[in-house]
Amino acid sequence: MQLHAKHLAWAVLFPILAVLIWSFNIAITRYVADYISPVSISFYRWLIAFLVLTPFILPKVWQHKSLIRPHLIQLAVLSACGMVLYQGLAYTAAHYTTATNMGIINAFIPIFTIFVALLLLREIPTRYAVMGSILSFVGLLYVISQGSWSSLFNLGGHWGDVLMILAVFFYAFYGVFLKKWQLTLPLMISLYVQIGFAILYHLPFVVVLGLDPITTNNAGSVLYAGIFPSILAPLLWMMAIQHLGPNRTSIFMNLMPVFTAIIAYVWLNEAWSIYHTAGGMIILFGIALAQRKGKSA
Repeated sequence: MQLHAKHLAWAVLFPILAVLIWSFNIAITRYVADYISPVSISFYRWLIAFLVLTPFILPKVWQHKSLIRPHLIQLAVLSACGMVLYQGLAYTAAHYTTATNMGIINAFIPIFTIFVALLLLREIPTRYAVMGSILSFVGLLYVISQGSWSSLFNLGGHWGDVLMILAVFFYAFYGVFLKKWQLTLPLMISLYVQIGFAILYHLPFVVVLGLDPITTNNAGSVLYAGIFPSILAPLLWMMAIQHLGPNRTSIFMNLMPVFTAIIAYVWLNEAWSIYHTAGGMIILFGIALAQRKGKSA
């Protein structure tokens, strides 16, 4: 029993480290917005991840090619939602909003997932899910409005938040598609093929918009994005699911707004205001309420 408790305590570090890496990536996304275009950092990120993984994963991809071939369209869709649309919109949003707001909006993924699952899987949400979703949405609007409801009508002032909400919406599709298709592929092979598709998707944008050069101002951010949130964090997250289970692991996502806010405050000198506290607490309470079990609404 004592050994099991120690094992769980050690395994808890996996999701905490993964969320910390992703939170740093949100802050880095905001920081590097002044030094490199969204298309450039997104393309470099997946190219670096692909090159790092190739020596280890490519032989396995060739070995399992007959297993991969029937799932190519599904992997292409997953890549488009989770790696291109989500991350590309997030990099663009960073030009117009704060890292703190991006972290708070990112915590909305479980709520959007509930409604995408209703749309695609016909999973009827519980009454707690509906109440929690409404509550979280009110909290999100409060954060976006900066505590002044009348400012919501000034959509131009919230363009970055709108883009980030759209990005999170696509990531919800990514999670639901994963659940819907239940791909019978090793996780690292699935990740590698999706990264390959992400590079292909970027090529038309690179041809039209061009690539910014890697300089001393953006090199560290590009390397971090290509290795830590793209390879290490997903690996830690998969290890956490293996040891703790998906439900326990998903709870740790609620730490992302907290970690992001602290990093943004210390590193980017972003102010933490009372509306962040109030809206963030409402969002997290709504998410916790939505996770409760109950009868379908």
